[in-house]
Amino acid sequence: MTVALCGSVSALSLGLPASCAIPEAKGTLPKQMFTARTPVSAKLKQRFANNVEDITMLALLRPNTIGLAAAPEGRGPAEVMVIGIQHRGASAPVEVIEHIAGMRRSGIVFICVSDEVPAEAQELQSQESQSDGNGNHESQSTAPRSEFCAFAVQRAMPGKAGRPRTNRVFVSDYQPSSKAKLAIAGTTLDEVWECLNAQIILGSADAHDLDARIANRDSLASLRADEAKLVKDHARAKQPAQRNELYAKMHKLRAEISRLEAE
Repeated sequence: MTVALCGSVSALSLGLPASCAIPEAKGTLPKQMFTARTPVSAKLKQRFANNVEDITMLALLRPNTIGLAAAPEGRGPAEVMVIGIQHRGASAPVEVIEHIAGMRRSGIVFICVSDEVPAEAQELQSQESQSDGNGNHESQSTAPRSEFCAFAVQRAMPGKAGRPRTNRVFVSDYQPSSKAKLAIAGTTLDEVWECLNAQIILGSADAHDLDARIANRDSLASLRADEAKLVKDHARAKQPAQRNELYAKMHKLRAEISRLEAE
């Protein structure tokens, strides 16, 4: 069986079982199917038209396609879809992802494929293109242009006390498509879904306390940004009293960062 491809990415290249791969003949998803049946703003229609080249169903994870026991009716997702989006531009089409995810109750893992990627990924491409893996180097101008992809997922995140969960799209860093892999772990499809979320959001297959770990990571990122600002403010401060005040704030902030890092 020839499997569906999004660029060079397929279920098999991602390391998923052949039993869940979608045949090439059934993989193409016309863009119109996502815009014709539901209300879509003019801006979003433009995103589909200008930013998205192709949408492809790559795999369908169900208990019978990945060797799991069927879950009791009504518990956990019935399936997890793996959908490839070949896009233009240097960032994932988040608005398109939000729209498609909102149309289905299934879990969906998105594979965003492009050869126009952020500078850090381009730098990685340049480094790899100059070496063939055996210590031999080739001219960057003659090296083939690489394709990159990122994983994306929409996850329902806990709200504040008394408020409902809210959806949030997470996008991983871009990496060479040839290195992009997904691992399936768990005894139920719900556990598999959490594991996939953990890989995409935190870069780890460990899905325990996932929401709490995401919140911890977000808090650390915010605190580190505050610390960087305080360091600059401290360096610019001229008055001793002001410098001492800023230093005390930095000390308190760094203690909180250390505490969160230890969790």
